[in-house]
Order: sequence, then C-alpha cells, then structure tokens
Amino acid sequence: MIPFNNSYVHLPAQMFTRQTAKPVPDPTLIIANARLATTLGIDPDWLNTPAARDIFAGNAVADGSEPLASAYAGHQFGNWNPGLGDGRALLLGEVLGTDGVRRDIQLKGSGPTPYSRSGDGRAWLGPVLREYLVSEAMHAMGVPTTRALAAVTTGETVVREEPLPGAIITRVAQSHIRVGTFQLMAARGDIDALSALFDHVVDRHFPEVDSPAALLTAVTKAQAKLIAKWMSVGFVHGVMNTDNVSIAGETIDYGPCAFMDVYDAASVFSAIDRQGRYAYQNQPRIAVWNLAQFATSLIPLMPDQDAAIEEFTAIINAFPTHYEAQWITAFGAKLGLDAPSEDDRALISDLLGLMQQDRADFTNTFANLAGPDAHDQFVDRAAFQAWSARWQARGYDADIMATANPVIIPRNHQVEAVIAAGRDADFSPCHALLAAVTQPYAPATDATAAFARAPAMDERVTQTFCGT
Repeated sequence: MIPFNNSYVHLPAQMFTRQTAKPVPDPTLIIANARLATTLGIDPDWLNTPAARDIFAGNAVADGSEPLASAYAGHQFGNWNPGLGDGRALLLGEVLGTDGVRRDIQLKGSGPTPYSRSGDGRAWLGPVLREYLVSEAMHAMGVPTTRALAAVTTGETVVREEPLPGAIITRVAQSHIRVGTFQLMAARGDIDALSALFDHVVDRHFPEVDSPAALLTAVTKAQAKLIAKWMSVGFVHGVMNTDNVSIAGETIDYGPCAFMDVYDAASVFSAIDRQGRYAYQNQPRIAVWNLAQFATSLIPLMPDQDAAIEEFTAIINAFPTHYEAQWITAFGAKLGLDAPSEDDRALISDLLGLMQQDRADFTNTFANLAGPDAHDQFVDRAAFQAWSARWQARGYDADIMATANPVIIPRNHQVEAVIAAGRDADFSPCHALLAAVTQPYAPATDATAAFARAPAMDERVTQTFCGT
C-alpha cells in the first residue's frame, strides 16, 4: 500500500476541494515504476496487484488518502485567468520517501472537478504516454522534474477531435504548488491563506528561507537552474504559463512539449503557441516574466509594499546573472570544459551558430562531438574544423562530456510511434523506448541504435498538442 503522510490538506479550505475520482469501467495497468515506488516506500510488488490498479484508475481510495483538487489561477499566454485549478487531476496525498523527501502522488485524467471549466476531466492515452516517457527521460538526464509512478488505460472513450482511448497517469512531485497558487490567494486578497501557503512552502521546500524576499530569491535561482537544464538538452516546454511553473523548481505539466531534432533557436512545437511566445530561445525571458508575477503575489505579505517592490525588482533583475552562470556550466560540460567560465561563451555560442546555420541535429552533434565523424553534422565542414581546432586548443575532458550529452532522448517521432501502437493496445514499443531513454548516456547498441537516429525528413514531427 501507499504510506500516506499528508500536509497540504491542512491548509485553508478555500485552497482546494475535497473529492474522489470518477470511476472508470475497465482499467488495465500499462506500466508501473518499481524503482520510484521503492524510493516512495511502496512495495514494488504491490504495483501489479488489482488493488493498486484500482487506486491508479481512481476506482478505489487507498487508506490514508485524502483526495483533493487544488485551486489556482494563472497567466495563460500572458492573459490573466482567475478560474483555473486542477480540472482533471486529484492529489491523492503525500508520502515521506525512504530518502526523507516529501512528495505528492497525483492522478491526472481522473475526471471532472469544480475547476474543469466544462471539460470532461479526462486524459486520452497519447498525452499519458508522452508524459510518462518524457518525465522519466528528464529525470534520467538529471533535469528536475515530476515523475511517473504508473499509467493505466480506463476502458472508456475520450472524445477530442475524434474518439480516443482514455488513460490516467499517476505522477509524483515534490509538490504541485505553482506560481498560480500564490497568484490566486493574492488576487482574492486572502492574506491569511497567502501567509499560510508561504509558511507551508518554506517548511516543505526552503527551510533556510526567513522572508518573502528570501523565498523569491530561492525560487528565482531554482528556475534559473531548471531553464538552463532545459536548454542544454534541447527541451521546449511549450506552455510556460504561470500555472505551469512549479515553486519547487521542477518541470511540471508536460503538454505540447518536445525535444528539438534540428537545432533552431526559434523552435516552436506547441500547436497553440501561434506567436512563438514559448519558443526555445524565449524560455529564459519568459521565466523572468513568470517570476515577476510570483513577486507581485508576494507583495501583500510585506509591511512596506513600496520598499518591497524595489527589493523584489532587484531580485528579479538578478535572474539573468543566475541563468547565464548556469547556462555556461551546462553547455561547458557538454563541451567537456573543466571549470567553464564567461571566457568560454564565444566558443559555445559559435558552435551553436554553426549548428543553426547548417541545421545540425542538436543531440547527435554533442553526443558525437569528440568522435571522428563529428563533421558529418555540418555542411560547412571547413568552418566546423576551424571551430574544432579552437575547442581542442582550449582542452576538453571526454569523461565530462559523456555525462552531459545524452545519446538517446524521447524524440518526437518515436513518441508518436509509441502512441500509435498504444492506440492498438500494443505497449511493447513504449516499454522499449522507456528502457532506452532512462539510460540516456549509455552508448547506443544494436538494440538501441534506432532510438539514437535522427528522424528522416518525412518522419519529423513539427507540432505537438495539449491533451485537453
């Protein structure tokens, strides 16, 4: 069973709605994460029992579980929406893991809630498989992220543009508290709830923090590190709304996300991001915008609000400094640089410029950079060789590179192939891809070489979609 130990449910009642999931007719377990279960203090053998399946499907409530849908607001593509919340998710409760870390366990796709905004509260199979694969790949690459504990099919049909098979993912996070959670309480003028939320977040995530300014600083630094990690693996989140920004500094809400194949700083995959607001190159800038909204939501907690605005502005303006340091560290490691510094910026940027110019594959360029065929990614081989001479003169450590450059990522076309097979109830491709992407730094073998291959022109997936 799940050793629940809940705390969020003791916050003010206006911050959530207690309810249970809507049962489904015929749940079937697709996959479960035994290693994560062990960390959570859950017997991994239990995952494959009918009792576990029913909990993951929302057909049963586990002992100690106190299901609730969280309330929050947010800016979506820059537009304020005060009426958000968990429209298709339920927090089952929290566990204290064997590592001493408190984590949420949440169902996504579990049915309507008061925050569903006329939606059905369900998820179809595609986004569930995508989130499972991508979140576990991100964890394996060392990117802070929510995790996937289990996925089930529901035996019901979900109607989007067409009838589709329903599914539910059970995901795990250090918490599901968002910038939008703070925004909702601040917008309502509910200072007592805002103060209680502040205390909860400090106790849970940042015990060294002693003031709203210190919390803003801690969250700013965490976001700077997170976004630099995204950039270093070519990840495009796709929906960086404030309700999708985790206070804990984890990647959350994998909707129309994607990894770049060909390097293009202007890459946009999300079908709903028509203006490119959340393009790859814009992610650091949008992080600043989102953090400014978080800062605004903390101002009511300050006794001198004019002074707070000045102090908070300085904290937000420091984001680029934190981010650039993290970016240099991340990309310096990809080049195998020992103690990379600002002096290495031109070397990194010039390589990216060549990759952009010649439409080089992002992942394979870095994975093969020290190999004899590195120039194969480039049209202008003379320009690359000139760059390579500078790089080798700087000196690099292949061991550093081997732990910074994934060989295998969940490429868009491979994820789509997994989803297509899943619609025919064939989950063997899912298991095969999952095994490969959770060993991202292992050299490709005969069994995994296909996953390391860049897509052919007719295989490229240029748009990804939300599941709602």
